[in-house]
Amino acid sequence: MDKTLTKDRIWEIDALRGLLIPGMILIHVIYDVVNLYGFIHWPYPQWYSLFKNNYGGLFVLLSGVSVTLGSRSVRRGFQVLAGGMCCTIVTVGMYLMNMAGKGIIIYFGVLHCLGVCMMLWPLVKRWPGWALALLGAALTAAGWVLRTHVYVDMPWLLPLGFTYYGFASSDYFPLMPNFGYFLLGAALGKTLYREKRSLFPGFPADRFPVGMLRCWGRHSLTIYLLHQPVLAALCEIYAFFAGKL
Repeated sequence: MDKTLTKDRIWEIDALRGLLIPGMILIHVIYDVVNLYGFIHWPYPQWYSLFKNNYGGLFVLLSGVSVTLGSRSVRRGFQVLAGGMCCTIVTVGMYLMNMAGKGIIIYFGVLHCLGVCMMLWPLVKRWPGWALALLGAALTAAGWVLRTHVYVDMPWLLPLGFTYYGFASSDYFPLMPNFGYFLLGAALGKTLYREKRSLFPGFPADRFPVGMLRCWGRHSLTIYLLHQPVLAALCEIYAFFAGKL
């Protein structure tokens, strides 16, 4: 185990992020086999739609906790946003090559959102926790209203949360409500981690399975970027041998 990582990182945040990764992969597996390739017919039940539509918010919340512990949020934000732009380019290519419908295109997905949130963080980083929580709650509420009641024909407002009738995207994480989740996480981070130390310093965090989860959490961006092409390749192989191509 890298002693520098053990010393400088708070193990439970990495472990929680790692714990979320299997659920993320499961959501993408179901999307690929149901929506993208049509291997099975499964009308999403309400419970699953609720799970799928809100699961990513946990990553955003946890990112808000983490941002209070670092000092290079803008640089890190640019890196994450660049990953999001790669996803956009790939999905646009899939659409142009008739590999999928227009709904596959990622205009403002989870990586775009996280990158922008990190770059916005310096504007509010000196606010007290209670002020971050109030603004976060207001943005979260505004996002829920926009999601269900407001539609405008202005595609350039998509990053904020304003959609238009017929809008579809395989990954959409607007700043409202997600910057709200991010700020709520930041409020938690400022409250729980004022000393920038683990809340459970004596826990044997190197042992299995926690050590594995920590590893996943530290490399979550790489896992996110790589697991999608791996899933697509597996689906293509299955489709070839099953005679579905």
